[in-house]
Amino acid sequence: MNTQTDLELMSRIAGNDENAFSILFHRYYSALCLFATHFLQDDEQSRELVQELFVQLWEKRRQIRVHRSVKSYLFRMVKNQLINLANHRKVEQRYAEMILSENIDVSPSQYFMEVDLHLKIEASINALPARRREIFRLSRERGLSYREIAGQLHISVKTVETQMGLALRQLRSDLKEYRHLLIGISIFKK
Repeated sequence: MNTQTDLELMSRIAGNDENAFSILFHRYYSALCLFATHFLQDDEQSRELVQELFVQLWEKRRQIRVHRSVKSYLFRMVKNQLINLANHRKVEQRYAEMILSENIDVSPSQYFMEVDLHLKIEASINALPARRREIFRLSRERGLSYREIAGQLHISVKTVETQMGLALRQLRSDLKEYRHLLIGISIFKK
């Protein structure tokens, strides 16, 4: 019987220990899939989402710092992925409705350019370091103030400001070829 704590496993994972990663994966994979399936109502999509979460965990193993509960951290990661997926679906739905609307005349090329832009924005946000991405999403998607974010994450307001500045700088850099389309998109405003 393996009695290692989750925090010990995370420490070993940060040191490239694949066996520790495997133990953590098997410890939480099924529960995380059930959690995701509760919202998605799709077993296969839930498994893919959780597998992607573990891929991200391994890829960012040296940057991730969990001080309290690894279990809570993993479930929060799934929750954030579900929120991202829901937001992505909303945008796709909005574009589909816009195209079908008789009141708005959008060319197919403009539609695909805007969908491509949205996908690039999502990819750029998802490429941010985990904590920076979390801060960015809390600000831009949930509408929390810097003070509220600082309180929720137990960090200083200055840290939130710094991380938001870095996130915006990175997104602007990643999306510079779309600069003409980004004018007026609220997530890029300070």
